[in-house]
Amino acid sequence: MSRGAGEGNGPGGGHGPARRIETRVVHAGLAPDPTYGSVIPPIHQTSTYVQPAPGEFVEDYDYSRSANPTRAALERALGELEGGHASAFASGMAATHALLTAALDAGDHLILPADLYGGTYRLVHKVLSRFGLAYDLVDQRDLDALRAAIRPETRMIWVETPTNPLLNEIEIPAVVEVAGESGGGAAAAESAGGAPPGAPIVVVDNTFATPIVQRPLELGAAAVVHSTTKYLGGHSDVVGGAVIAADAELGERVRFVQNSVGAVPGPLDCFLVHRGLRTLALRVAQHTANGRAVSEFLAGARGVEDVRWPGFGGMVSFRHREAKAIAARTEIFSLAESLGGVESLVEVPGAMTHQSVAGSAAEVPADLVRLSCGVEAGADLIADLERAIGAS
Repeated sequence: MSRGAGEGNGPGGGHGPARRIETRVVHAGLAPDPTYGSVIPPIHQTSTYVQPAPGEFVEDYDYSRSANPTRAALERALGELEGGHASAFASGMAATHALLTAALDAGDHLILPADLYGGTYRLVHKVLSRFGLAYDLVDQRDLDALRAAIRPETRMIWVETPTNPLLNEIEIPAVVEVAGESGGGAAAAESAGGAPPGAPIVVVDNTFATPIVQRPLELGAAAVVHSTTKYLGGHSDVVGGAVIAADAELGERVRFVQNSVGAVPGPLDCFLVHRGLRTLALRVAQHTANGRAVSEFLAGARGVEDVRWPGFGGMVSFRHREAKAIAARTEIFSLAESLGGVESLVEVPGAMTHQSVAGSAAEVPADLVRLSCGVEAGADLIADLERAIGAS
């Protein structure tokens, strides 16, 4: 699968020769404090800023809903890592809402994955559809089905890869090509930020893969969305989100919504996500090692069916007739929603994170178990699952 291979700095990022992603995550968005030289920027815990004269202020800093230096440092870091123009939000859903409302109008049509995060479906189906946004659910692995779903009013194709929770992988370049065809030619879609005039833009939720594994803007996507709560923060101690746009104009539209709606993260939240970024490459490597080990064990475990692991990261899913009982019996895997933290989590999506898709075409199997494998010893995770499954 094509994931983006560029090693250079994105807008506003870095100096000197191109650096590898493992180096970039350590240094992204950091500059020594100009007053004392501290390696880590201070937390600017303030709501407002003194103006030397009415209407005059330093850079963008007149009020912290509009801008905050701690948030700006995180946004620079995210922009460098994904290669675009970043805006930070109070949650992944706030980021999703901001991008949808910045890029789409009433009467537009949106294509969603057939298997997707329940919160995204709920936002579109229960909220935005009331304001005239139409949508269809499409299995984006089927490019013919995707082509057939595109209408003249289709303005966006929303991609999750891997999908949540079934962990299906979508070929981003293929989706970009299909989108480009609808606007007068695939070649035009290869330009930075995506689609030719009249073609839908391609947006990728990159929460599961992270820029360590996959950089969609390098593959022709117009924007990337993250729940920074998950792998980017990495420690289950903060809620946040982000949008990174390839094109400066779309980035400014997102930032306008950010300021107008005001769903911004506080300075401490930004500091925590930025701190998490610095160990992202190390954590993804251990998540991946544990995801591989756990998926290999599950493939031979009694009563387990349909084991899925995308080949990277800690997300593993499987089916078992005793799904709820198994999830309730694990000890190292905590029964909780969310994912991507250093600790391992287990959930039953149909009863937890994906209740909002019940009864829809995106409904998930009731016997599905989703694991977020943390960074503990892989042998201990396997022993925990072996005991929980063996008791069923």
